[in-house]
Amino acid sequence: MCGRYATSRSNVDLSALFEAADETDGLEPDYNVAPTDQVPVVRLSQSAGGRVLSSARWGLVPPWAPDLKGGARMINARAETVADSKAFAPSFAKRRCLVPADGWFEWVRGEGKTKQAYFMTLGEDEPCVFAGIWTVWGKAESRVLTCSIITAPAVDDLALIHDRMPLVLPPSRWEEWLEAPVDERLLAPTPSEHVARLELRPVGARVGDVRNDGRDLLDRVPAPALRPGDVEPIDLTLF
Repeated sequence: MCGRYATSRSNVDLSALFEAADETDGLEPDYNVAPTDQVPVVRLSQSAGGRVLSSARWGLVPPWAPDLKGGARMINARAETVADSKAFAPSFAKRRCLVPADGWFEWVRGEGKTKQAYFMTLGEDEPCVFAGIWTVWGKAESRVLTCSIITAPAVDDLALIHDRMPLVLPPSRWEEWLEAPVDERLLAPTPSEHVARLELRPVGARVGDVRNDGRDLLDRVPAPALRPGDVEPIDLTLF
């Protein structure tokens, strides 16, 4: 599951990293991205003749939807069904994107009603890049670019946090995700060696409130060691 994440890199840094033309009006750091927020995505554009960095509303809204209201429930597309879903399949076939992030948050339940937030990250020097899909809702001046993040069964130690995870793509898979024809290999799990490099960082409770923002949300706090069976995953996607 991916219901909250952080993205702080500038449009200048991201356009250089992905060799993409910048279509944004600039990007502000957001350390507590929530559904329907604007987020950076890297996609292919025929008019630009290559990769572009765009800003998209998180929560894919199919072109046939009557309004944008359903987007908050469409932030994630399951790898197991994305190729067949009425809402997601057209975008998976023709409109895939990369979603750069500093990392993502999940919560686990401990004893009683206690909850512990964790931030999964590759560190400050390397982004976590999620597999995503995009589409455009509306016409003319009302057009809105929207996106979803692909999720898959959790791999290795990430299963201690939640039973699902974003499909995190190493750099060797970026080009294939954007350009290759539809193939089941596109949805191969995140390689174990890439997952092993992730830090599972316990962070403070303030991230649970979407009104809070700031670099301090990513600071490590003391927490018990994670062990199989000790915690029960919970989902705070819409909190």
